[in-house]
Amino acid sequence: MNWRRLWAVVIKELRQLRRDRITLGMIVGVPIVQLMLFGYAINLNPRHLPAAIADQAQTSGSRQLVMDLLATGVIEPVANARSPQQLMIMLRRGEISVGVVIPRDFERRRTQGEEAVQVLVDGSDTVVQNAAIQLAQMPLTYVPAQPRGAAGRGASVPLPQLPISVVAFYNPQRVSAINIVPGLIGIILTMTMVMFTAISIVRERERGNMELLIATPVSSAELMLGKVLPYGVIGLIQTSLVLLAGVLLFQVPIRGSLLDVYWSAILLILANLSLGLLISTRAQSQFQAMQMTFFVFVPSILLSGFMFPFEGMPKPAQWIAEFLPLTHFLRLIRGVMLRGADLSELWPDWLALVVFIVLMMTLAIARFRKRLD
Repeated sequence: MNWRRLWAVVIKELRQLRRDRITLGMIVGVPIVQLMLFGYAINLNPRHLPAAIADQAQTSGSRQLVMDLLATGVIEPVANARSPQQLMIMLRRGEISVGVVIPRDFERRRTQGEEAVQVLVDGSDTVVQNAAIQLAQMPLTYVPAQPRGAAGRGASVPLPQLPISVVAFYNPQRVSAINIVPGLIGIILTMTMVMFTAISIVRERERGNMELLIATPVSSAELMLGKVLPYGVIGLIQTSLVLLAGVLLFQVPIRGSLLDVYWSAILLILANLSLGLLISTRAQSQFQAMQMTFFVFVPSILLSGFMFPFEGMPKPAQWIAEFLPLTHFLRLIRGVMLRGADLSELWPDWLALVVFIVLMMTLAIARFRKRLD
């Protein structure tokens, strides 16, 4: 073996790698991204779950109970409620994950050791459901108010631990497939749609077909839409296959409108296709395009709430997740399929997807030039 020739090949490869900025970015960026996501953003113990409390007793004891529940850090009040029915509406709309009901006869119930508090939880997320169960098992004991002059004479006797019951809706048996299958639609669409379109324009350039496209009277917008529409049909077929398998094999319910399910899927498909087109206008090769999709796919899986609880992530990670189409799709699909909500009740998430589609498609068309570089 000629070590001089071998060293020359090594130097040549390093120089070529230095010119390939995307690959060089992958070498440095992937470890940093993985470290930040798993070390900082991922948390299996959700905290500050959005909650609403219906305190129908309005006594000093009930207010003390609410303060103790909030002190655990598991729940965080985001809305007020007057009745359990209002809590149910909030749960269906996805406005809260946990609802606490304190009945009017709270004082009598707690002194007699009866069920004094009821926790309503969105069981479509099994991690949130487990957190609510842990909240109900926390030791919450109370000392009744002492009459004047009774202090120091042993008149204060702590009450036994409050019986708190947890009522899980939409997936009370905690079947993991019911939670996973709707989200799996989004994962599959994100993985395939972004990758398919990310390499579409680059493939035309590598195969020499760009000259033919330049010679045609097709505009940039027409070419982009023509690239998107076939993959959109493929995405709908994939959605149908996952839905059919989920219903037949795992008995996943579709409590909402099937039309709303497909509208949600169409929004995610268009969002991913437009993002893939934007990537294709930047990449110089199919390999680079696939590399760039990695920086979309991994954060989408880890930060969207599919694998790890969204509420368990720190605020900066949640802000980043709000820019990912999969985050909003998971809220839509779980809201429609598992909670029976209408798209009109979930308007913030479908509106976010529409804005994302318009922005990405506009940028992709603006970057595309119907000419050879």
